[in-house]
This record gives sequence, C-alpha cells and structure tokens, in this order.
Amino acid sequence: MLRGKTIIVTGANSGIGKATAAELLRRQGRVIMACRNRERAEKAAQEIQQEAGPEQGELVIKLLDLASLKSVRIFCEEIIKEESRIDILINNAGIYQCPYTKSEDGFEMQFAVNHLGHFLLTNLLSDLLKRSAPSRIIVVSSKLYKYGEINFDDLNSEQSYDKAFAYARSKLANLLFTLELSHRLEETGVTVNALTPGIVRTNLGRHVHIPLLLKPLFNLASRAFFKSPEEGAQTSIYLACSEDVEGVQGKCFANCLEEQLLAKATDEEVAKKLWDISEVMVGITT
Repeated sequence: MLRGKTIIVTGANSGIGKATAAELLRRQGRVIMACRNRERAEKAAQEIQQEAGPEQGELVIKLLDLASLKSVRIFCEEIIKEESRIDILINNAGIYQCPYTKSEDGFEMQFAVNHLGHFLLTNLLSDLLKRSAPSRIIVVSSKLYKYGEINFDDLNSEQSYDKAFAYARSKLANLLFTLELSHRLEETGVTVNALTPGIVRTNLGRHVHIPLLLKPLFNLASRAFFKSPEEGAQTSIYLACSEDVEGVQGKCFANCLEEQLLAKATDEEVAKKLWDISEVMVGITT
C-alpha cells in the first residue's frame, strides 16, 4: 500500500500511464497525473477513480507539456511550491514515430519529449526527491532501443530523419540517462531504474500508417498478441511498490525481472557525454 506517498506519473491519461495511475491510486497513493491536455486528463481521471474502487487515494491533475521546456519549468515550480514530498517519479509519457517536427525549443520532437523533457523534469525535481528519500525514479524505455544509435553530430536529426530510428534513439537515451543518473544519485537514498514494457495496445502508434484493408487484421492480431495496458503497466507498478527493488540502482527490468542490456545502453562514456550535452540543450548547469 502507498498511503502517505506522493507519486508523479507523466502521460497518465492513456495507455500504460493510465493503468499505472489507476493501480497506484487503488493502493491509496496520492497520484499526480502530469498531462498535456486538461480535458483528456479529466476524462481519464474519472475513469481511473472508477477503476480504483472505494478505498482509494487522492488524484491530482497537473498540466505538463514535455515538448516545452517552459512548461516543464512551470510544472516543477508548482510541484516544489505545493508538495512537501515526492516519493516516486514515473517518467512514462512518450510519442512514437511521429513525422518530423520540432518542439517549441527547436528540438526534434521524439528526442524532445521522450528524452529532454524528462531529463529536465527529473533534474528540477531531484532536490525534492532527495529530501523525500527513500524515493524512486522510474524510466519507461522500450526494447526498440536496440535499433537506436546516439549520433552526437546530428542529435536533432537535421541531416537525416527516420521516424523509427529517432524513436529508438530516444529510448536508448532513456537508458543512458538512467545509467548516468544512477551514479549521480549514489548515497542519496534516491534510486533510479528503467523498464521495457513490451508491445502494448496503446494509442502510441497513432502515427504509424496501416493500410485500411489490413486494419481489421491488425486489430485482431493486436488483441491476440499485444499486452493490455494493465499488463504493460505491471513492471512500472513493481518498480514503484516492491520491496524487492529497494536500494536497487541503475538497472533495467522487463516483466518484473532484471533485463540484460546491449553494450550500447551500458556505455559509461556515451552516457556521460549525453548527459553533458543534454544539460546544455535544456539550459541547466550542475
């Protein structure tokens, strides 16, 4: 049970984030839904409260647009002002294979939302997380990280853009971020771990084009072979709640078990360099 604990879940209005928020609320946590669209968040909140049952915790909606560094800063200022503690931060939100667009700060959108927005969010909330220790940070990555590469000469995909590669790169960045952050959090009482949820039926694939004639077949196959959002959320919930991972630092999990990563996701030198460049991109110094 999570009575007395405050949890932030980004992208909590749909998919894995929504299922995660519902379960944490059912366990009587105080869940802050960090969402881009208030209307969709309010609709999701009603559904989450119905799912969570009578003995539930508290649900709070806060606006957060991870594609806007200004929005991230405003969100964090409000959290620091209004919340006495943050026990768990779940960096869940993401976008998948969108056409080439740039964020309002001029960054390729998938890299901006999936990596940079969460990078800034976590850094700005780190002092509050440390004051709340023992506390946990959870980073939702993807097995598709395996197809990504960190090209420091073209992080913004201005020389070339492949939407699948860009997504994979952003998910690799999540793992490298987790690795470097784990070193920086040693002896603080704050742990950070990542997870890969598997293939889940969510609206994440809304930018993926499926021919009209194949859609019925695809929908049938997805119901047969893809995880439900509730199944996809299990590792996030495990990392948030389980005593088994108390004190565990800098690991990646799948299906609630530790996952062995490829060497590209455990490269200390690349992780440090990505951190330093990310600091410059989001405008922070440490």
